[in-house]
Amino acid sequence: MEAAQLAAYAMTVFAAAMLVIWILAAGIFVVNQQTAAVIEHFGRFHRIAQPGLHFKIPIVQRIRERTSLRVQQLDVRVESKSQDNVFVELAIAVQFQVKIDAIADAVYRLTDHARQIEAYVFDVVRAEVPKKTLEEVFEDKETIALAVKEQLTEQMGRYGWEIANVLVNDINPDARVKAAMNQVQAATREREAAAQMAEANRITIVKQAEAEADRARLQGEGLANQRKAIAEGLRESVELVRGAGDNIREQDVMNLLLLVQWMDTQKEIAGTNRSTVVFLPNSPGEISSIADQIRASILVAEAANVSNVSNQGPNRTTP
Repeated sequence: MEAAQLAAYAMTVFAAAMLVIWILAAGIFVVNQQTAAVIEHFGRFHRIAQPGLHFKIPIVQRIRERTSLRVQQLDVRVESKSQDNVFVELAIAVQFQVKIDAIADAVYRLTDHARQIEAYVFDVVRAEVPKKTLEEVFEDKETIALAVKEQLTEQMGRYGWEIANVLVNDINPDARVKAAMNQVQAATREREAAAQMAEANRITIVKQAEAEADRARLQGEGLANQRKAIAEGLRESVELVRGAGDNIREQDVMNLLLLVQWMDTQKEIAGTNRSTVVFLPNSPGEISSIADQIRASILVAEAANVSNVSNQGPNRTTP
């Protein structure tokens, strides 16, 4: 009898020990960092378990949901039509997280928060994009992102969700529209390049013309200075020859100067390597005939000057 009682007692102790182990195993739970656990008591919200070691009453209490407190991202692609009737697809990235003080609302008030956020994104984008042309959509994507964020913050905030940021990551118009835009931009760049090349050619031509003008001016100044120097040299030569004696005639001086010029010219022509045919007097004796021609030209010029002076003088009245 005692053996049977001992066996029954041992079975009771063993059952009690197993029950305690099961209660401990079923009641102890751990909540990870950046995570919150929603605890229900007979199906009703009881409390929020923060990160760490916790205990719940088995069967009576259960973990309804483990909610992440980290920032999450939802990618939404929305197709809409712009004001200039171009279909464009926008890639929207919504970054959101649960409010720490409203975890129960986030768990119990929305069945699928991702679909709810996506619905609001569709609504806002399809209301904003038709107000803008395609070019304005590209330029004002920050405005679209701000409008989506304001709408989501207002609507999702009442359900315990906080919108951290909204980004418009990509804007894709129709492929044919994109190709046409690329062609327009390419034509614009080619036109600008042609204008720049034409302007460069014009500047080159202007600079070349200015250089030619400067060269011609400098050549003219050099030629004038050369002729002036020659004239000064001839004048000094004439004065030098005249000072050699009183019996030297002007014709002799002219013949001497012409002879010197004739010899210098032949020397200069002979020193060049170019094949040039020049007809010059072949004897110094013809210098006198050249001098006679020069004197005749001088006399004609002086007569013309005297005639011009008499014509420009005061008119005389006849008695």
